[in-house]
Amino acid sequence: MNNAFTRTPPGRRRFLGATLATAVGASAAAPFATLCLAAGNAPASSGTAQRFVFVLLRGGLDGLSAVPAVGDPAFAAARGALAQFATPALVLDNTFALHPQLAQLHAMYGRGELAVVHAVGLPYRERSHFDAQQVLESGGVHPFELSTGWLGRALVRSNGKSLALNTTVPLVLRGPGVVDTWSPSALPDPTADLVARLERLYAADKELATALDRAKALRFATPMAADLAGGMNGGQGNGSARYGNFIVLAQRAAEFLVQPNGPQVAVLELGGWDTHANQGNPNGPLANNLRQLDTGLAALREGLLPGGTWGRTVVVVATEFGREVAVNGTLGTDHGTGGAAFVLGGAVRGGRVIADWPGLARSQRFEGRDLRTTTDLRAVLKGVLSDHLQVASRTLDAEVFPGSEGVRGLALVKG
Repeated sequence: MNNAFTRTPPGRRRFLGATLATAVGASAAAPFATLCLAAGNAPASSGTAQRFVFVLLRGGLDGLSAVPAVGDPAFAAARGALAQFATPALVLDNTFALHPQLAQLHAMYGRGELAVVHAVGLPYRERSHFDAQQVLESGGVHPFELSTGWLGRALVRSNGKSLALNTTVPLVLRGPGVVDTWSPSALPDPTADLVARLERLYAADKELATALDRAKALRFATPMAADLAGGMNGGQGNGSARYGNFIVLAQRAAEFLVQPNGPQVAVLELGGWDTHANQGNPNGPLANNLRQLDTGLAALREGLLPGGTWGRTVVVVATEFGREVAVNGTLGTDHGTGGAAFVLGGAVRGGRVIADWPGLARSQRFEGRDLRTTTDLRAVLKGVLSDHLQVASRTLDAEVFPGSEGVRGLALVKG
């Protein structure tokens, strides 16, 4: 199956655990859902516990398109054709704005629920997707120096449950703890009779009985037809929810997180940010991806509002690197370094852009090409983990982000 079963002893229990994941998961979640439950004795999360969501944008989001620095005197000349938008950018302050497709995030900014961190990046300064993503997820300084994830290591200390909205456990969550996974599936619903038989079968096995109870406790409404018809283009495409629609994943994440005994942490992904061509097309991949991200984050917020869960939630949206400042020959951008990250939620001290802005003139760019990184992304993550999940500073420095003693966490959460 996947890493969710690595704590289950081999033999009969592993086989029955796999049967439980495929048979009961679809029933407990939704007709198009599979919940893969770890059989270990994971601690129950309190219904009033803090919630944390990490959204990984794979491919390298262009931070200067998502959060254009329209007030920088060099912006228009530096960006060329990419300085123009089909409709006006959404103003944040005298220097920064949001892409027109990020209207919901703009509304969150106005409500004080969104902070934007710009000119942010990793200690990694090369331009390989694979290496940069490994550094981003592992929390290291160099590619492949760590084999587990920063969030997986942090959760060992906070003793919280976690969920990956994916078919497998991503590196960022890997570690000694127990991780559940959920992903859309076309498996048919098991009958009530089958579930009753499983209850009798597992009655004498504490681990499997516990896993079955957890599966039954996480019940979802049937996905709307519009959700199932939506593809990777913000619900506008010809794909299906079972192929990874971010909006559907965000809705399901919220339904898990609001459960009294649900996970404390969830991880979602959205790919397709490698915009080497036609980046400024108002109906192109970048605009569609931004629309899908915006709609999905709004759906996550809406799903977390009942019971006040949103007020106890922080969401961090990050990518492995930014793009070059200048447009390339195919009206796109090539791999860069510095970019933008979003921190949102009811627990966030938002309504502000956090940036030690380096400027966009050629002499101000990294290697004459990229937005210079002036804020370490680990400062964002350390600030949230410390202030929101109460992970000790010494643990963050030594275990979660080893070698980061000189990186001080940002104050992003309400006091």
